[in-house]
Amino acid sequence: MEEKFLNTSYGNVYYKISLKENSKCLVFTHGLTADHSMFEKQTDFFDNDYSVILWDVPMHGKSRPYKNFSYSDSADVLKKILEKENINSVFLIGQSMGGFVSQMFGYRYPQMVKAFISIDSTPFGMEYYSKSDQWWLRQVGWMSALFPHKTLVKSIAKSVSKSDFTYKNMTEMLSQYSKKEICRLLEIAYSQFLKENTDISLNFPVLLIMGEYDKTGKVKEYCLHWSKNTGYPLKIIKNAAHNSNADNPEDVNKEIKNFIELY
Repeated sequence: MEEKFLNTSYGNVYYKISLKENSKCLVFTHGLTADHSMFEKQTDFFDNDYSVILWDVPMHGKSRPYKNFSYSDSADVLKKILEKENINSVFLIGQSMGGFVSQMFGYRYPQMVKAFISIDSTPFGMEYYSKSDQWWLRQVGWMSALFPHKTLVKSIAKSVSKSDFTYKNMTEMLSQYSKKEICRLLEIAYSQFLKENTDISLNFPVLLIMGEYDKTGKVKEYCLHWSKNTGYPLKIIKNAAHNSNADNPEDVNKEIKNFIELY
């Protein structure tokens, strides 16, 4: 895959791209405190037959330093990457926070989206998040600061993984950030979500994927509610936690492939 940067007024944004003529284009967007390498098992599977874009969301990985993070800006950055590469139509695959970015992109630029696959993410929408939920999301940043750096890295990696591969993968991604950066990412990402959260309608097909052992926050509860409210199909991935795409890539890749081949 070719490595590139998009220059913006807030900072440079890193992405990797592999384009194939007359193929569907898949855009993978990683979760909070991770980077593009969380999709290693998806890249290996899809790169032969599809155009694939991986990127580091602003403030993450090689897309830092970066100023003024927001989900709206991240969606705009992704649009600029696609315009730069002359891509008009994509399938969005977003894991956890990457699902927020993908939903915001779909909300702002629905004409460019063929379908959206959510992996262990949660919905935009005011009805899903109680006042208690919102209060706890605002506390994540300072509460994380109470832990030593190594303990924080290990606890986050352990909480999102079921397999040794996923634990190692998440640990490696987290280790590039200082403790201050991790806490800042957690604080900004959740507070910004609460600021930008709104009732939206996604006018394209949506598939929800969730690990059966996902115990991150209330993801499982939100996903069940999301599916019930909208009728979006929800696929439960066996032997997988929050990073289900890494814990059980075989089943996740199969669900993604079967879904996108419908469109």
